[in-house]
Amino acid sequence: MSVLQTLQERSNNTCELCTSTEGLKQYTIPPSLNENVANDVLVCKTCSDQIEGHAEMDANHWRCLNDSMWSEHAAVQIMAWRMLQRLRNEGWPKDLLDMMYLDDDALALARATGEHEDPDNKIVHRDVNGVVLKTGDAVVLVKDLKVKGSSMVAKQGTAVRNIRLDRDNAEYIEGKVGAQQIVIITKYVKKL
Repeated sequence: MSVLQTLQERSNNTCELCTSTEGLKQYTIPPSLNENVANDVLVCKTCSDQIEGHAEMDANHWRCLNDSMWSEHAAVQIMAWRMLQRLRNEGWPKDLLDMMYLDDDALALARATGEHEDPDNKIVHRDVNGVVLKTGDAVVLVKDLKVKGSSMVAKQGTAVRNIRLDRDNAEYIEGKVGAQQIVIITKYVKKL
């Protein structure tokens, strides 16, 4: 059974965050690179667009986290925690965060993207033009790059989709070039 089919069965074909049945898709929790049931959740288009920053955050939409934060699945708990962290200035999410419990491994993964940090202390990744990069963005290489540890050269103009951000260094992102996962320096990419 595929990961998507397992997620659909696990969630009874509903969004695991808000219980919508419209526009469902599989979402891999950053910084995970492998699609598997432990790292993925089934989300609707509304949740997905707000998670990825393609739509403005609607705090009232996320009141559904009051229920989904109690899911038995760690991936759902992690996404609930992250969204509550993003909304913590609204007031009500702080109460939910105080009630929430994540085991040490789940909490470490939840914190991996820095959602819990004060915006002034957050590391911001910027491309060659100063445009802010986010996890999941697509970029294009602006020069040929030799890949350390291999004979491969990533050519200028190569598109790298679904990038991941290094949470410790603002100059590093990760992405797949061909079949190989590599680290790329942000000054050599431009956001698509």
